[in-house]
Amino acid sequence: MIHGTVTPTPPRPHSADRVPVVLLHAFPLHSAMWDAQRRALARAGHPVIAPDQRGFGATALGEDPPSLLHVADDLARTLDRNGIRRAVFAGCSMGGYVAMTFLRRHPDRALGLAFLATRAEADPPETVAAREGFARRVLQDGHREELLTETVPLLVGPTTLRRRTSVVDRLTADVTAAAAASMAWAQRAMAARRCSLDVLQETDVPAVVIAGDEDGLVRRDEAEHLTATLPQGQLVVIPGAGHLTPMEAPDAVTTALLELVSEAGKAQHTGRDSR
Repeated sequence: MIHGTVTPTPPRPHSADRVPVVLLHAFPLHSAMWDAQRRALARAGHPVIAPDQRGFGATALGEDPPSLLHVADDLARTLDRNGIRRAVFAGCSMGGYVAMTFLRRHPDRALGLAFLATRAEADPPETVAAREGFARRVLQDGHREELLTETVPLLVGPTTLRRRTSVVDRLTADVTAAAAASMAWAQRAMAARRCSLDVLQETDVPAVVIAGDEDGLVRRDEAEHLTATLPQGQLVVIPGAGHLTPMEAPDAVTTALLELVSEAGKAQHTGRDSR
């Protein structure tokens, strides 16, 4: 059973514009990283699903071998259980990879897309090796604390490290709380993922790519390439933010998502989205 946050809304006039939104969290966090956006979207009348992906938050890891296909299938079951056929999907880092994997299986279920700090290409060999090294180290008791200490500064920008101590403290607590087996599983699952450029090129829905200008893990040119791949892609660059923009710059990310969801609702309502 997948856990997380489901925020339903009562029926409203012009409900065709009240499109559901799915928020997919980054590694190695859980659904609470989206709390600011979830609350704002719910206030605007949008049903929101923010699942804890397997192994993180309140969701068990299970016994399946590492693959994002399992995470995508978990998501499909969660949507079906909540009666949601189509939605706007927003994925940060690993959450973006999950969204792309889901689209490969269910290309007709997206009303809109938001990708934050993510890339469409498969990992090159050196990154695959680095992920396997992380997985091995995190499972070794003597290396876990050292590895987590190294990880936190990579996930936020220098501005956040200097000025947003509450964000850093929260992030450190969440990373420390993540189970070693779950982190190893997720790293291996990400390493095994396919390139998704072909899927995204065929997904003609409103889309935004959100990049922090201090992201040390996903380069600006990678964000630009992802934007160009999406038929309706637009790039939003957030100054003073690193890899985890929903936490580092919550207001800017919320604004971008509200604009995207509004555009997706209009496209659905006017028939511009014909699927």
